[in-house]
Amino acid sequence: MKKINRKNFLKKTALGTVALSTVAAACGTSEQTSTDGSPAINTGKKYRWKMVTTWPPNYPIIGEGLEKMAGWIEEMSSGRMKIKVYGGGELVPPLESFDAVSSGTAEMGHGGAYYWAGKAPAAQFFASVPFGMNAQQMNAWLVSGGGLELWRELYAKFNLVPFPCGNTGVQMGGWFNKEINSLADLKGLKMRIPGFGGKVLEKAGGSPVLAPGSELYTNLERGVIDATEWIGPFHDYKMGFQDIAKYYYSPGWHEAGTTLELFINKPKFDALPKDLQVIIETASLRCNNWMLSEIEAQNSLYLDKLIKEKNVDIRYFPDEVLDQLRVYTDEILAEITASDPFAKKVYASFDEFRQRAKAWAAVTEKVFYNKLQK
Repeated sequence: MKKINRKNFLKKTALGTVALSTVAAACGTSEQTSTDGSPAINTGKKYRWKMVTTWPPNYPIIGEGLEKMAGWIEEMSSGRMKIKVYGGGELVPPLESFDAVSSGTAEMGHGGAYYWAGKAPAAQFFASVPFGMNAQQMNAWLVSGGGLELWRELYAKFNLVPFPCGNTGVQMGGWFNKEINSLADLKGLKMRIPGFGGKVLEKAGGSPVLAPGSELYTNLERGVIDATEWIGPFHDYKMGFQDIAKYYYSPGWHEAGTTLELFINKPKFDALPKDLQVIIETASLRCNNWMLSEIEAQNSLYLDKLIKEKNVDIRYFPDEVLDQLRVYTDEILAEITASDPFAKKVYASFDEFRQRAKAWAAVTEKVFYNKLQK
């Protein structure tokens, strides 16, 4: 089998961007907006939109899924709408995607809602909560439990309309260069970990770092950080973390089912004909399903590769560490909901749904995993 080279992998994900750069300006033409609020009548008007993302260019599965979604939208609209997908740093820096779409510099963006915690603390609930809900529970809350309505209420303040558009499933706990045998081993640890998870690590005495995926390998290799979490075996293998970190920890207590988001400039979305709005929403839900399915399929294959080809040492966080991290999580949630009224409102909905989901899972999935799937 041909050896995977990390540098070649990252280089490969960026191929094709130079050839398309000459048409970048065309993607920002005045064709993308309509101001008359007319009903869904096919007038032949064409829309050329830009999507900025937090992911490296052409990133496997996630970037690939966004390209697929752009293709589905073009096909369903009979060519009336075309979307150019930009990786992080190609048009705007990865963590400036939210502002770029909010201001109308780009029409669409993709990332994780916890990246915007500094702008809206409540946004984190729409990505992942430590010890929270898995992918199917998050999807159920958003689609059928009132979560999406709250998400849209929050993002409307930033001129944005959000859509669930991908899910990582249960993540791994991260890559470490030292063993985690007790809570004391987290003290002083510099770790790339976003959202609520980062705040929990801070309570444990660690130092959370927020950095985009494109910087993680170099930061870990050079000692800028001591540990990093990313997604799971497929993406982690491709990033090459197994070559520079000793231990691969489970479970991903901080991200049990992280929702990825599509966010659209609200004035521009509202100005679209109704049929194009529905097409975008339909394609986003299809992408939501495709990404989760593909990540699940590839993670199972690449876990085997990590163990058999790379002899990766998979460890499990001790129960005493997880128990204390759960305590810190409850403290963080209490602090955030006390200081932010909208976060309190969102968490009430989230937790009510989670409690019902836990009760249902206790007599179905938990029994299945513990007694039937052996």
